[in-house]
Amino acid sequence: MQPPYLLVLFDLDGTLIETAPEITDAVNDTLRRFDLPEVTQPQVAGWIGHGTRELLVQALACSGAVDAVSVRASGTLPMIAAAFDANYQRRCGTRSRLYPRVHETLVALRARGVKLAVVTNKESRHTAAVLAAHQLAPLLDRVISGDTLPSRKPDAAGIESCLAAFGVPRQRALFVGDSSIDVAAARNAGIAVWAVPYGYNGGQPVADCGPDRVIGDCAELLN
Repeated sequence: MQPPYLLVLFDLDGTLIETAPEITDAVNDTLRRFDLPEVTQPQVAGWIGHGTRELLVQALACSGAVDAVSVRASGTLPMIAAAFDANYQRRCGTRSRLYPRVHETLVALRARGVKLAVVTNKESRHTAAVLAAHQLAPLLDRVISGDTLPSRKPDAAGIESCLAAFGVPRQRALFVGDSSIDVAAARNAGIAVWAVPYGYNGGQPVADCGPDRVIGDCAELLN
């Protein structure tokens, strides 16, 4: 029997891997270096989704009690961002973990001939480090990061790129994510979208975003 979906695309942070603990460590490493107050892991979890640079902007705004516009306009942002990049690369894989049954689900889908891709807003250098730390890269046929294309989610470009690369019609592709950004990206691409409830959606129930289905974990893809 042919699988119902020929291509399954996944978000990364909050969908396949819990990354908030080590991202928080990297953020606070950076804030301490510049003598700024630390932030909490729940705060960081609420900022995940738009890429690590934007997350850093939100952390700096919160820590310095200023608005994000002022942070982006600051002449010190490139220096702080460089420090954060180094801290995060060093922290990748130290306190993140695969969500339950992720690895076996990807292996089983590949065995069925399903093409697998990750479409994330995380920058490519950090994406590669996290995937390598958890040995997921060999299971993926394509990885689209936040700086792979000129635009990122919720723009549909990353999904469209995968559809074209594998020659899969929209009705045979599925996106699995954890946030309103993922649901919007799938809707913009005209493909089905399922959501996991345990990830990073700014503290809001992911069901409120209107996915086609909310699943307990990735293993439900095998049913």
